[in-house]
Amino acid sequence: MQGKRVLLIVSGGIAAVKIPEVVRRIREQGGHVRCVITEGGKQFVTPLSLAALSEDKVYDDLFSLTDENEMGHINLSRQADVIMVAPATADIMARMAAGMANDLATTVLLATDKPVICVPAMNVRMWEHAATQANLETLKQRGVTFVGPVDGDMACGEFGMGRMSEPAEIVGALVNFFNAGPKPLAGRHAIVTSGPTHEPIDPVRYIANRSSGKQGHAIAAALAAYGCKTTLVTGPTALPDPAGCDVIKIESARDMLAAVESALPADIAVCAAAVADWRTDTAPDQKIKKQAGADTPALTMVENPDILATISKAGNKRPPLVIGFAAETNDVVANATDKRTRKGCDWIVANDVSPSTGTFSGDSNTVHLISETGTEDWPTQSKSDVAQQLVIRIIRHFEAAE
Repeated sequence: MQGKRVLLIVSGGIAAVKIPEVVRRIREQGGHVRCVITEGGKQFVTPLSLAALSEDKVYDDLFSLTDENEMGHINLSRQADVIMVAPATADIMARMAAGMANDLATTVLLATDKPVICVPAMNVRMWEHAATQANLETLKQRGVTFVGPVDGDMACGEFGMGRMSEPAEIVGALVNFFNAGPKPLAGRHAIVTSGPTHEPIDPVRYIANRSSGKQGHAIAAALAAYGCKTTLVTGPTALPDPAGCDVIKIESARDMLAAVESALPADIAVCAAAVADWRTDTAPDQKIKKQAGADTPALTMVENPDILATISKAGNKRPPLVIGFAAETNDVVANATDKRTRKGCDWIVANDVSPSTGTFSGDSNTVHLISETGTEDWPTQSKSDVAQQLVIRIIRHFEAAE
């Protein structure tokens, strides 16, 4: 994206609060961003914040004499390499489909001769409405491309299709747009495990851990964005499925191992899931009842299968690159280095998950990449950025091996 110019149209939806992060990430990739914001968009994000992050003027008024003299909506629409509408609400999609030009955003869209990408965001019922689906097809027929939406929780409290894609995925789509051509991981297959496992005690209760799955899902999304065929095997999480991935949802460690083995062969395995080490030796079909005066029930624990060690020793089906994760609370690098040796994997990504770090369920991570050649200490960064950095290392690994 180095030097590429993106005209970002911000319309009025709660998902607009994510747009400053999109602007920041485009700038990190070397792109230039100029923003147009609607009146609705200004209810959720300020022009000042967009101007500060983009380091450019934000345009919002079709009838501004100053803006028209300095730039003009025609030039504004044509000086970009691509126009992105994010969030693309049901309203602006309808106005685009109808060819309306009743504010600066729609006038720019009608006047442009540049490619247009829409990032929809709306309530699930609005997304499913026949009018929205008809507008979607009309826009697609005119060459507009779409990123998302995805399934997930919404600000209105409902769940379903209509949630805006995450900033990393949006910027990944822009990167793919500008890098149209062979992708560095095209033709390769990766298996990624993510999230916790739930080990049943009875039909009601289970043993679990605090993993959110955010890091594993981010890695799967990044691999897919670089052209890799990606199979995501995930335990129970509240996250939407990453775009471009084949997703297998499981509950227990034994389910996860079976799903991973069925997905082999693969070129890459990234075992990012927080798999429970133990399960109860039996799990009755009926709820264990509390009885007055009875002893507290004793749970006998047995060891779960070791997925990372199993995949690392998978014989002729062993992926050429196996990456494990080590969630530690003390002696992080030493424990992770020992784990890499014991498990037989190629790399270990180690992180400190002590409660004070906020790593579990948080959006940032501080990791150490441990390999046969030594340890790389990475700075604290978002989990999406950790995923991007890890995938770049994977790409370099395979390029060096060729």
